[in-house]
Amino acid sequence: MTHAPASARRLLIVGPPGAGKGTQAARISEALGIPAISTGDIFRANVSQETELGVLAKSYMDRGEYVPDEVTNDMVRSRLAEDDAREGFLLDGYPRTLDQVSALDGILSDAGLALDAVILLEVDVEEVVGRLVARGEQSGRSDDNEETIRRRLEVYAEQTEPLIAVYDERGLVRRIDGMRSIDEVTAEILGALGA
Repeated sequence: MTHAPASARRLLIVGPPGAGKGTQAARISEALGIPAISTGDIFRANVSQETELGVLAKSYMDRGEYVPDEVTNDMVRSRLAEDDAREGFLLDGYPRTLDQVSALDGILSDAGLALDAVILLEVDVEEVVGRLVARGEQSGRSDDNEETIRRRLEVYAEQTEPLIAVYDERGLVRRIDGMRSIDEVTAEILGALGA
């Protein structure tokens, strides 16, 4: 069995709010030379560039509504078709639903590709709540209060944990102890990926 070079990786990173996904995504992206792609960044880029999808997404966001899956899926499809993602990518924040898992499977299979691994950052929920509350007090972030944090964790449990089961059945999940130091977590991820 031949392994693709470390630069040819197609990855997802998942974990509850406050697990350190953004921090690790940036480090893994740099280490493997692949773009870290967050759906939030894709939305902002499409809206600021006033693409057809961006204008459509903004019309939902301006009404305070969720952007429908088909719009999100089209944005991801378009982003994954860009040159910098040809050798691999690290998706953060997508897929969030089982329907989006199916959509991503379709996007990748249309391109003759498949996911290589799903990085799952496992953390102690109570410690994460404490971390985020402290971050909110320091930064003044209004969404880092205990009630909002606990609601975000509930949404994660309801919506994202079922995806982990799907990827687990496919043998793609790499479980990482997200409670260690940032450097130790990065080293464990790279080790789990064989990079």
